[in-house]
Amino acid sequence: VQLQASGGGLVQAGGSLRLSCVPSESIFSINVMNWYRQAPGKQRQLVARINSGGGTDYVDSVQGRFTISRDNAKNTVYLEMNSLKSEDTAVYYCMVQRGIAIFWGQETLVTVSS
Repeated sequence: VQLQASGGGLVQAGGSLRLSCVPSESIFSINVMNWYRQAPGKQRQLVARINSGGGTDYVDSVQGRFTISRDNAKNTVYLEMNSLKSEDTAVYYCMVQRGIAIFWGQETLVTVSS
């Protein structure tokens, strides 16, 4: 599965961005879709995930600010990011799980200026 991620950019603190991830295969074939991020000098961390049933999980630091969703008609998963903080600055990655297989998309950079 190839993943096309987009939507990163430069935004002021308090602003919003929406990331998109489009898989090359049907979203119905994917069990879990995830957004990860890696800030400079830090380990990659799971930010949010959504399973095929629509269940979601978030890392505590984004709870209430970020929303992960999937649009089956557009075969796309979104990460809506609101009330952005400087600590959200990172390279963001889309990752999907299909059975035991894992696929990573290319990075999209989010920079939040304070």
